[in-house]
Amino acid sequence: MTVRPRLARRSIALPPGSLRGGRQGSETRAGAVPKGNATKEHVESLQLKPGEVIYKCPKCCCIKPERAHHCSICKRCIRKMDHHCPWVNNCVGEKNQRFFVLFTMYIALSSVHALILCGLQFISCVRGQWTECSDFSPPVTVILLILLCLEGLLFFTFTAVMFGTQIHSICNDETEIERLKSEKPTWERRLRWEGMRSVFGGPPSLLWMNPFVGFRLGRPQTRPRKGGPEFSV
Repeated sequence: MTVRPRLARRSIALPPGSLRGGRQGSETRAGAVPKGNATKEHVESLQLKPGEVIYKCPKCCCIKPERAHHCSICKRCIRKMDHHCPWVNNCVGEKNQRFFVLFTMYIALSSVHALILCGLQFISCVRGQWTECSDFSPPVTVILLILLCLEGLLFFTFTAVMFGTQIHSICNDETEIERLKSEKPTWERRLRWEGMRSVFGGPPSLLWMNPFVGFRLGRPQTRPRKGGPEFSV
């Protein structure tokens, strides 16, 4: 998979979900199954055993792996699809669940930090002079603090719930779609820590908290492409 430098800069600068140019790459990172691979030649190359059954998705004409579900928004089958998140404009699946968990965790922590700052600001205004602690009048300052607290509380509640449901799904080795559909597991469920290691990679460590771990930059490709060189990750 390749990422252009210009696309990488836009993905950092723009809000989540606003970058639509790299949608195909995002779908691949989520664990998308290649479209149209349910051909006779591909099926023969699988060397299926007698009695072994494979499933074909009638919507995207692909061989549907176990625990894959079709997303009506992405128009793709996603391995271990949990849900489609409009915040990141992508499905949460096998390849990007770890980054979604960290995304919700850090937003929740940022919301807590904002609430603490609001509380400290209010205390400093009450103990001192309102004219010294803020450039606005006391009523305007109170209204702004209340609005910021409500916004921080709203984001904290939403992301904390999402973070908790994701950790619960990982520990139980069951996606949200599988839980809602009450699908009977046909796979051997992993133990709690095995599920965590499969998503975050490696034994428990502080590297689990680092969203940049797992990306490796390579040399630029020699083929000329429009928009500059590309780097493999």
